[in-house]
Amino acid sequence: MIRFGFRDSSLGLVLVAMSEGGIRAIFLGDDQNELLQDLERRFPHARLMQGGDDVTAAASEVVAWIEDPRRSFDLPLDLHGTPFQLRVWKVLREIPFGKTTTYAAIAHAIGAPKAVRAVAQACGANPLAVVIPCHRVLRADGDISGYRWGIERKRKLLAREQQGLLSEACG
Repeated sequence: MIRFGFRDSSLGLVLVAMSEGGIRAIFLGDDQNELLQDLERRFPHARLMQGGDDVTAAASEVVAWIEDPRRSFDLPLDLHGTPFQLRVWKVLREIPFGKTTTYAAIAHAIGAPKAVRAVAQACGANPLAVVIPCHRVLRADGDISGYRWGIERKRKLLAREQQGLLSEACG
């Protein structure tokens, strides 16, 4: 069973889905039906149910963290993926706020320097928007590349983090 809920944020609509083990998905979008269809595709064998006090509380915490990712994020995660994906996602979670890296650097960090495309695919399969910060990964030339939840959201996230670093430096 996976319970889910929706909340609004500065990045658009947020879908938060939870199992008994923790947060299974955080999706960003503009349309509830599209987000729900994405959830159904991601978990075709799960029984999905909307609502619940714990989902409402978790969704509020996720949105608060989206709005200020410098705060701590202590909610339990229930990550499922291939061993390769899990290694990539672990390295992604270690990228500091306001910093960026490349797909090639991630591939090197997991000990698979030739797996740059596979790293990009693992980023695309990431079920936890912002919490696993794929938005901090750029192409080797420093350009912004694809982002599962839209290039504009990626640009907004990166700009917000840079502004956060500037305000910390000036404060």
